[in-house]
Amino acid sequence: MSDLIFSIITGLSIGFLGSFHCIGMCGPIALTLPVHHFTNRQKYLSIFLYNIGRALTYAGLGLIFGFLGNQFRFWGLQQAVSIGAGIFLLVFIFSSLSVSSRIPLVQKFNNRVQTGLGKLLAAVNSPASLFSVGLLNGLLPCGLVYVGITASLATMNAGYGALLMFTFGIGTIPVMAGLMLFGHLVSFRIRQRLNKAVPYVVGLMAIILIIRGMNLGVPFLSPKMAKESAKIETCH
Repeated sequence: MSDLIFSIITGLSIGFLGSFHCIGMCGPIALTLPVHHFTNRQKYLSIFLYNIGRALTYAGLGLIFGFLGNQFRFWGLQQAVSIGAGIFLLVFIFSSLSVSSRIPLVQKFNNRVQTGLGKLLAAVNSPASLFSVGLLNGLLPCGLVYVGITASLATMNAGYGALLMFTFGIGTIPVMAGLMLFGHLVSFRIRQRLNKAVPYVVGLMAIILIIRGMNLGVPFLSPKMAKESAKIETCH
């Protein structure tokens, strides 16, 4: 049960507290979504479908990386993975959350996703069409998404990894929906100040992962990790 609660709380925390970073990456796209010509009911439905689409894509990523993490559990490396994930996030902070922009392959993928988004946005004619925009938008390379993926890897469980990333997406909805509705009221200076808080959120997440991997026996924060062993049958 502690793993379930950990996944939900971690996902929501990273999503909500770090969602101000999303303003820089996804903000321009959110502000250009053609929803303002819809009726109020259609507008709210469009915003909901767009953000649920993002959350489902994140859940798919969490499923993949949670599954990969589970392979480490087989070898009894739960503690090492959790501590390693925390250290990775600390290094990630010091190298800046925009490190992905300096990786050519990631930048190329980012350009392709943005091109696809441009085509989808041009074809938007109903609230339902915003769902596919959200699905594709979830694939945009983003420092905050990398943080969530690292945490999902540390769950070492496909289901928990998917749940963590889905709740991560849900956690970003309040800020993203507010941006889509009232983004013109938030000045660039305010967005910049809020964005400066993101490294502190990531740092807190890193410390929690490291403490969790220390196997201190503290409920929810650092529960005892049961060592799993593989049963190998031999014939004599």
